This record gives sequence, structure tokens and C-alpha cells, in this order.
Amino acid sequence: MIRFFLTTFVMLAISTAGYAQGGKIAYPGGKQYLVRVMLTDKRGTTYSLDAPEQYLSWRSLERRRRQGIAVDSTDLPVSPIYIDSLRGRGMDIVCKSKWNNCVLVKTESKDAREMLERLPFVKEAMTVFSSPDSIRLTEREDVKDSLGIAKSPDYGVYGVAEEQIKLFNGVPLHEAGFRGRGMLIGILDGGFMNADKIPAFKNIDVVGVKDFGTPHTDDIYAEASHGTMVLSTMAMNMPNMFVGTAPDARYLLVRSEVSATESLAEEDYWAAAVEYADSVGVDLINSSLGYNTFDDKSTNHRYRDLDGRTALNSRSASMLARKGIVLVNSAGNSGNNTWKKIGTPADASDILAVGALTKNKVNTVFSSVGPSADGRVKPDVMAMGCACSVVDGDGTLAKKNGTSFASPLTCGMVACLWQALPDKTALEIIDLVRRSAHQYDTPDNIFGYGIPDFWKAYEMGKAQE
Repeated sequence: MIRFFLTTFVMLAISTAGYAQGGKIAYPGGKQYLVRVMLTDKRGTTYSLDAPEQYLSWRSLERRRRQGIAVDSTDLPVSPIYIDSLRGRGMDIVCKSKWNNCVLVKTESKDAREMLERLPFVKEAMTVFSSPDSIRLTEREDVKDSLGIAKSPDYGVYGVAEEQIKLFNGVPLHEAGFRGRGMLIGILDGGFMNADKIPAFKNIDVVGVKDFGTPHTDDIYAEASHGTMVLSTMAMNMPNMFVGTAPDARYLLVRSEVSATESLAEEDYWAAAVEYADSVGVDLINSSLGYNTFDDKSTNHRYRDLDGRTALNSRSASMLARKGIVLVNSAGNSGNNTWKKIGTPADASDILAVGALTKNKVNTVFSSVGPSADGRVKPDVMAMGCACSVVDGDGTLAKKNGTSFASPLTCGMVACLWQALPDKTALEIIDLVRRSAHQYDTPDNIFGYGIPDFWKAYEMGKAQE
């Protein structure tokens, strides 16, 4: 199902609508298949490790330099010779992953996988999507003129969001002047309904948008409102009404989730999206997404797959910290169904997978549990994910449940922490957040390491200098 960790679209608890549904239409382009093509090597690439500025931005290279990270062969783009060969055989290139050295291709031939596997430069091919006959359209919601709440002297500076930041002691960091300035946060989601029109968002610094989903959309602001709500938890900046956890950060909005279908191809979109975010130069990524079941049940993940290495998106997620990026990902909302466990890529290594608490610091019934299949602590940490204050796609205040919101609340504070400790690496920041948590010495498979204390993490980091 749509894994905006969002549960009630699927599992989230995100009330009913993460998007406005219109009528059904025939699947765009007719019957088609998406095939993941794993390549043998990068032979014939025109790029070089000596000239990384050809495929990575200055900001991306500077982030690596600051953390002592060298550009390596995984950063080299996929071989253009192989791309040309695939196109010559009638394949449309949907997206690519240089870190995994694979290509997602579109074809009308049901038997394309067998043909592709016979090519000498193809290691493996797998059909990851077969189009349905029809899909449901998403329609723009009407935008309200105001949040639906008034500025009140009874509110503190954070307004309706005060409990969300106080739960993990984030206020002192803000009061010390660390509100995310200079940090670039990439948000991977399924759409950002009306984020370009909502009056309360007028002072949010969005530096760019990008779409990796299929069918492609010309307007990510007319897609699911889940990303809008996620963005609001971090970026809102209306004192005494609603202030998020990183109001001074900049944001890159990326669509990698497709609302109309659920398939393994979305893991390809996710992998391509994080590589794009890396190339642009993000410092952090929030992904309130996760996967374990699909429209084609034969492709469902099994618990043994949750090792951080099996699923394509989990392999990419496990690489992010060593590219200098902190990934914060929702743990999932399967705690009260038969799956119960985290999804992918929450199983990845060297990330922060976040579970959901009530304001009383009790775990919610829906928050997914760990550990990973190879025995690592999951979730990593916990944050408020019940009755969270968010701005919905129509521009009004709403209260929503889900690890979808625990994740960005945490991500925003991690950005503030990193602003305060700019000489730390991504791995060091992740370690500080975990070690600041209230049960770091006695982790379990429900709370993980527990509730982080961001002021404590800051003090621990300063003591190391």
C-alpha cells in the first residue's frame, strides 16, 4: 500500500485523505512493464573520479570534503554505452541508480526480461511493475485563507507544535540560535499538495522540486498532501501559532512515491531520488516512506529481507551516511497488524529509523517494531507521532497520527544539531542522537535506543571538541 508512513492510506493513521481523489482514467500509455536491469560494470563511462564536478554539485563535493569522504566508483554514472544499447532495443529509460549500477526500463513487451538477461552486460533483470488497466486521478484541493486557528497569548512561541519539540528537549537548541540555518533538507514523498499556494508556507525556503515517479507528474504540488504535512512539521515559522523543528533550513522537495499503485519500482524511484538529492548537495533526507507489501503479492518482502542489504532502497539508504548525508526514515505503522515489523528502507544501517510516541511518551499501538533481520536495534529512536500538529493540503491545521510525522520532527532537530556541530560527520551525528536517547544502554525492539535529548546530544558533541 502506499507507504507514506501515513497509515491509513495504508497504515498510517493519517485519517482518511492524504490526497484528493478524482475519477479513474485508463493507465497512461496503455499496458507496460518496468524492468530493473542490474549491470555487470561501468565500462565505457565518459566520467572520471578526477573530475567529479561533472556529475556532483559544488555543494555535494564540499559536504564530502568537510567530512573527509572521497568520491569513489559508486559515484560514477551508469555507462552511457549500456544505456544506448538498451534504448536501441526499444527500452525507455525511466531512472538509473549509479550506486547500485542498475537501470529501470519501460517496455510494452511482457517477455522483455528474458531478452534483457541474455545481454552480455546484464547481470540480472527483474520485472518490478506491470501496469493496471486504470488508475485514479489526484486533484488539487482548494486552499483556505488561514490555518483555522488564531494567534493566542495562551500559546508559547511554538503555538500548537509546542509538545512536539519539547518531547525530545529541542527548545534549548533553538534558543541557542540553532534553527537549521545553512542546512539543506531533502524530503522524499508522494506529493506536496498546494505547498506552493498555502499562505502559511510563504516564508518556507524551497530551493527546488523534482519528480521520479511513473506516471510522471508535471506538478508535484497537485499530488498527495502527505508531503505537505511532513514539510509543515519542520518548516513552519509562525510564532505563537506553529513553529516547526527546523524553520530556518532550506528544503528540496522530491516525489518518489506514486499514490495510484504500489510496486517494487518505487524502490527504484527512491534510490534514484536519494542519488539526485546527494548530487544537489543535501545534508539530510527525510523519508516518511516504507515498503513491505505490493500490488503483486509475489514480490512482497519477507522478514528475512530486512537486513539493510536485500531491498534496493535499503542498500542505497545504508550508503547515505558514507556519502555524508543523514537519513531519517519513518519506522512504519504496522505495529498493530500482522506484519508488525519495520519496512524498507527503515531496516538500513547507519540511519535513524523513528518510531511514534504519544505526548505522554508511551509508544503508539501502530508504531512498527524491530529488530532488523540481522539483529540490529530498530527503531533507532522515538518521537511524537500521535495527534501531531500539521498543515494539511488545504492549508488548515490538522491533527494526524503516524511515524510519518515522528520522522520529520526528528529530522528537523537533527539539522539544528548539525548546524550547532558543523565539524561532525554524518555518522558522528547519528551516533550522538542515539547516545543521547533515554535507554541507550538498554535498547529494545519497541523503543530502540529511546527518546533522544537534543540538548544533551549537543553538550556531548561539544565535550568531544
